[in-house]
Amino acid sequence: MRLSYGMKLEQAQKLIMTPELRQAIMVLQLSAVDLVQYVENVMLENPLLEVTEENTEETEPSKDENDDFTQEWSDYLAECGQVDRSFDRAWNGQEEKERYNLEHFVAQLPTLQDHLYLQMRLSLSDPKDIDVGEFLIGNINDRGYLNISLDEVQKVSGYSEQETERILQVIQSLDPPGVGARDLQECLLIQLDQRGQRTPVLEKIINFFLDDLANGNLLKISTSLGITVQEVQHQTDLIKTLDPIPGRNFSRSGENRYIKPDVVIKKINDEYVILVNDIAVPRLMINSRYQILLNNKQSHCDPGTVQFVQNKMKSALWLIRSIEQRRLTLYRVVNCIVDYQREFLDNGIKSLKPLNLKQIAETAEIHESTVSRAIANKYIQTPQGLFDLKFFFTSGVENVAAGEMVAAESIKQVMKELISSEDPYQPYSDQQLCDTLQSRGVDIARRTVAKYRNEIGIPPMRQRKRYR
Repeated sequence: MRLSYGMKLEQAQKLIMTPELRQAIMVLQLSAVDLVQYVENVMLENPLLEVTEENTEETEPSKDENDDFTQEWSDYLAECGQVDRSFDRAWNGQEEKERYNLEHFVAQLPTLQDHLYLQMRLSLSDPKDIDVGEFLIGNINDRGYLNISLDEVQKVSGYSEQETERILQVIQSLDPPGVGARDLQECLLIQLDQRGQRTPVLEKIINFFLDDLANGNLLKISTSLGITVQEVQHQTDLIKTLDPIPGRNFSRSGENRYIKPDVVIKKINDEYVILVNDIAVPRLMINSRYQILLNNKQSHCDPGTVQFVQNKMKSALWLIRSIEQRRLTLYRVVNCIVDYQREFLDNGIKSLKPLNLKQIAETAEIHESTVSRAIANKYIQTPQGLFDLKFFFTSGVENVAAGEMVAAESIKQVMKELISSEDPYQPYSDQQLCDTLQSRGVDIARRTVAKYRNEIGIPPMRQRKRYR
């Protein structure tokens, strides 16, 4: 075979991801909270963008001048295939500015370390003890456990292990109960000490049989300790009242402690109204001074300035368009979901239907990938509660009796109700749950029942069983 160089002319079609297209895709995937932050960051880089104000008469050009300018740029970008004229209103209209008040702000909860520092300073007076105490508290993780050994503390502080142990015991006596423990066993025993409920039997169960306790092997524990299984069950109930993660109720740095729904659904006169919750997103417009600058560009501005402003203008218009397109796409997708899941909105989870991206994409006449991006990182507030939008896209199992598919979430809800009403002394096995569901026409296997039970956090029959 002979190798040689040559030139060849070839015509091909390729999809090119322009910066504008990448921005539109990213904006579509952002939640309402993230979109606010993104817009604020872009405004720092683009001087042409500004938030609409209530009173702009003094700074805005005349209406005719503004309309001519906007139409000129809209026509230009439309010819380039970069913007739809239907979005002119995105920068023409004036909307009422959101009024900020103290109700929009919440106090930050103290961290676990802050909580412990305050208590420690009330318990210790010696400056060196306080220094060692602060060092120990600084090495307590968000779960409430000490992440450093006393030997390491001794090397750093120069305190003997006995003195360090004394200060650690002071910290372990603080609130929340169990904080400063080095392992789970110590955490539970500290809490029993503070309650005055520590006994030799409880101590043995915690130190040697926690794994058996988690697996429901109560008979093994009773045999090993020489006590009745009912007594083991009583001690187990007491252990379950203890908190294995004492630091769980304190804030963590950078932690989101709330969810803001991106879409709200309200029922009004037997009809469901969809509200895209983008009130917090700044309403953007083009800065009027730059509009005037471009209108007078030939006589007052150098070419470099004109080019800079034109580039920023394109970016600003694309962002406004992307935000508007995000709102319209999100509305279309949710509208299709509402139509398909009407029974769920009326009756609850048991009426949820199986749904996939393809069904919504065909109904909304958009691509499946667009649907996937539209529902990413977003939550919806419904009359049935707050849900991740992905919650509505669930697989299903055939219902032979009804001749249709049943959503997995509906089956899980039925399983919850069956288990909540079971006899605690004779709980349902996975096979019994399977038989019950099959008797209702649901074609489901036992292993699927076990999978769904694990997903909803319900332990197996052996761990649910009570002893008389």
